[in-house]
Amino acid sequence: MIKHLLFDLDGTLLPIDIDFFFQDYLSALSARFSEIISEKEFKEKLMTSTMVMVNNQESALTNEEVFWRDFPKRIGFSRSFLEPIFLRFYENEYRSLGKNIPFTGLAHGILTLALNKGFKITIATNPIFPKYALMERLSWINCHDLPYQAVTSMESMHFCKPNPNYYREILDLLQAKAEECLMIGNDIEEDMVASVLGIKTCLVTDRLISRGKLKIEPDYTCSIIELNNIIDQINE
Repeated sequence: MIKHLLFDLDGTLLPIDIDFFFQDYLSALSARFSEIISEKEFKEKLMTSTMVMVNNQESALTNEEVFWRDFPKRIGFSRSFLEPIFLRFYENEYRSLGKNIPFTGLAHGILTLALNKGFKITIATNPIFPKYALMERLSWINCHDLPYQAVTSMESMHFCKPNPNYYREILDLLQAKAEECLMIGNDIEEDMVASVLGIKTCLVTDRLISRGKLKIEPDYTCSIIELNNIIDQINE
């Protein structure tokens, strides 16, 4: 029986094209550092440190710890100098990025239906951002104040998608069995890989991402509008 629904955020609940959003994000963030480093160099170093975090296999370190061990060395400034600049960005320019997100109320309705049917909800987004940034993104779709079991962030997680250990960590966190969970997302490689652990999967096709690297048949396939019907049918 499915008890836990794991929802991807970007491109699934949050209606954004992640590539375009990430470029806007990088451009706005790099402007904060323009006095100490060029935009091109900042983006390159930030992405390199982000990939170090994504590829990390060391379970003793959180994603946050991996990032902050690597990034200051690349950019030549201490964490104590850099982190407040990131925070000011998230408190200001980052919030303005949400103004271009179309609000429909669809995501809130889906999550509310799931909660009303007794499912426990986890926001299983790739944990490469701090939690306050993720809660801000959830606020763009009015889903920031729902009773989640967890929101996977860089502070709390030790692995990133598509590493199956990311999903193992969620199972441990929820104290749940794989067969009790359904992962819902739009990215075949990052989200549907949960199936290798025995987690059921649902592929949302509106903003489908497939790099052709993983051949997995999801248990369910639907558009975001059809997702309510899938949730209604689970366990019946």
